[in-house]
Amino acid sequence: MTTGKFISLEGIDGAGKSTHLNPIAEWVRARGHEVLVTREPGGTPLGESLRQLLLHQSMDPDTEALVMFAARREHVLKVIAPALQRGAWVISDRYTDASFAYQGGGRGVSLAHLSYLESWVEGGVRPHLTLLFDLDPIEARKRVLKGTPHPDRFEREQDAFFNQVRAAYLARAAAEPRRFHILDSSQTPETIFAQVCLALEGLTR
Repeated sequence: MTTGKFISLEGIDGAGKSTHLNPIAEWVRARGHEVLVTREPGGTPLGESLRQLLLHQSMDPDTEALVMFAARREHVLKVIAPALQRGAWVISDRYTDASFAYQGGGRGVSLAHLSYLESWVEGGVRPHLTLLFDLDPIEARKRVLKGTPHPDRFEREQDAFFNQVRAAYLARAAAEPRRFHILDSSQTPETIFAQVCLALEGLTR
């Protein structure tokens, strides 16, 4: 049984989720909670090694999904679950929804296979709140190209890929409206963060 809170940040590359990661952590810390900030793929030494393969090594879509979930299993067992059990708030830059969006929506990996992996790997560890930073892929690409001198193989994908990823994210949000909070990332960072704070306040009540 978990006693902490688990928040995941999701969205296509360039949507701005990483911009809000540290401000969210500061907001939670200011309210007296221990905070663990982490990311996927990654979060553990093995996960960070697998991250480099995933971002830079071409592979079959099914292989990509399996590697992603292997990294996630280590992340859940060694980082996320222990932190929640001691009462910490975990804030993760991506979690399982990203696999349904990128490997499912973008790559076409079977949703049935992803659902099986989700159940097996997560072991019941699911976010209490998922902040979905939503942005048109064309605008997101402009941001990526402006701010990333050496984009990885995901960031180099075409608009059609990110349209599919975005659609998959929105489908996940529609299926679980109580967990997801969708944010219009075309707004100013200040406006977005004000909306984020309102969503976070719902977890503190």
